[in-house]
Amino acid sequence: MTTKEKTIDLKFIETSDVHGSFFPYDFINRKPKAGSLARVATYVNQLRSQHGENVILLDNGDILQGQPVNYYSNYVDTTSANIAAQVVNYLRYDAQTIGNHDVETGHRVYDKWVSATHCPILGANVIDTKTNKPYLKPYTILKRGGARITIIGLLTPAIPNWLGENLWSGLRFEEMVSSARQWMRVVKEQEKADIVIGLFHSGKDGGITTPHYKEDAALAVAREVPGFDVVFFGHDHTRYADAVTNSEGKLVACLDPANNAMSVAQADLQLVKKKGRWCVKESLWKLVDVADLPVDNDFVDHFSAFNETVKAYANRVIGTFENTISTRDSYFGNSAFNDLILNLELSITKADVAFNAPVSFDVAIKKGPVRVADMFNLYKYENQLFVMRLTGKEIRKALEMSYDLWVNTMTSPNDHLLLLDSQTRGDQQRLGFKNFSFNFDSAAGIDYEVDVTKPNGQKVKVLKMSNGEPFDENKYYKVAVNSYRANGGGELLTRGAGIAKDDLDDRIVWRSEFDLRHYLMEEIKRLGTLNPQPNTNWRFVPEQWTQEAAKRDRQLLFHD
Repeated sequence: MTTKEKTIDLKFIETSDVHGSFFPYDFINRKPKAGSLARVATYVNQLRSQHGENVILLDNGDILQGQPVNYYSNYVDTTSANIAAQVVNYLRYDAQTIGNHDVETGHRVYDKWVSATHCPILGANVIDTKTNKPYLKPYTILKRGGARITIIGLLTPAIPNWLGENLWSGLRFEEMVSSARQWMRVVKEQEKADIVIGLFHSGKDGGITTPHYKEDAALAVAREVPGFDVVFFGHDHTRYADAVTNSEGKLVACLDPANNAMSVAQADLQLVKKKGRWCVKESLWKLVDVADLPVDNDFVDHFSAFNETVKAYANRVIGTFENTISTRDSYFGNSAFNDLILNLELSITKADVAFNAPVSFDVAIKKGPVRVADMFNLYKYENQLFVMRLTGKEIRKALEMSYDLWVNTMTSPNDHLLLLDSQTRGDQQRLGFKNFSFNFDSAAGIDYEVDVTKPNGQKVKVLKMSNGEPFDENKYYKVAVNSYRANGGGELLTRGAGIAKDDLDDRIVWRSEFDLRHYLMEEIKRLGTLNPQPNTNWRFVPEQWTQEAAKRDRQLLFHD
């Protein structure tokens, strides 16, 4: 008679880039919302009813930013426990990794969140510069059925390319592959880990690449650092479920459920004991669509009072628009939407020039009462507002790079105006463009033309300052930009304008105390009624080509 082999069946569930999609209600657009952690809860509860503690629930960061529920909890009601911590505690997550948008909230917010969350928040490569040790827990060990399961958390090290040092003071962010290798040795040799799971807030591959690190290195770690049984990742908002072969010839499942809690990543591992150690006998993985699952009513009811408070806050009227504005117009020339932000930036800062890009792909604010909720469509992120000293030449060169990312070089009237890519239409970040549209800066304060028949680097011709004064490439101007751009985000000021990354900070002459959305909100309150119109200070030329091309590309992108 043979003894039946003892096994342990584990189910790992990952959420990532939830961005405040906790509840089945869109507080920004004031309507029901697909997905959300309220539906993830239903799925996880079903699994827990069947498999108990062998269901391991993980979150991969970017949970502190996105919806008014976050903004209210981060910056308005600063005395209560952060709503993200409350939700994670209610759902009994086993571990989390910190994300770049979590860091963006600043020490006061994320330190409080870390202390209020019952599960460990991981970041093996987030280093305290005073101690040279991880600022967060590098890993956590879970014990299930006698097996030691280790979760190692890593964060994309590109934080300094996007965020001012005031938000991450006292920290540094190490390269992911070397950090993973270091901590793999620790968990294997010292902790005697049976199973090792990666939980990485870093995309599949690509992104910012420097001599020192890659922004998106999840697959690189899976390939180059033996020992991981599964790598869960995120950050790039793109669904992925496949396996890579590591340097020892072992298959490693790599999973990314994308954003806003529309899907979860699931890895089912069956463990068996061999030579006194548990190892993986069978591994299955998939992405599970939770967009239309029933809502967990107990979860929603538990937070109903908070939700009503946030609804009242988000529905507060702060002004009136006399016409509807849309980001769609921003890709084809001057737009009332983008120019409203640019003009408010100039009004707030008294700068000479302002830069801004459409940070939401396709949103509109309708004619009539403007509410706090609309501000999250007007400006998606909690960037600060900065003023920098740039020469006229640096202004032009930054715009050259922006339009090189944005528009095609047309050789005939039948060409595309925009630089499109059919492969990215399902991509939640590029959305049909070859490059990220949040780097498509246009400017106010100067009049200029963009000749799309000219080669890259030669498209932009600045005609004059919009007040009628001459534009001087050798003169320094005060330029209003968001903090993402001022810190090198998108590389428009570094690779484009040619300013060394280390010199950017010296160019900043003013920093806002609060986020840009706060100032936009206050300016709209002050003005009361606004009639946003395009500035008509720049245009694509030759218009006999670009106007028809714009109509065709608009139909491709938006079907209108």
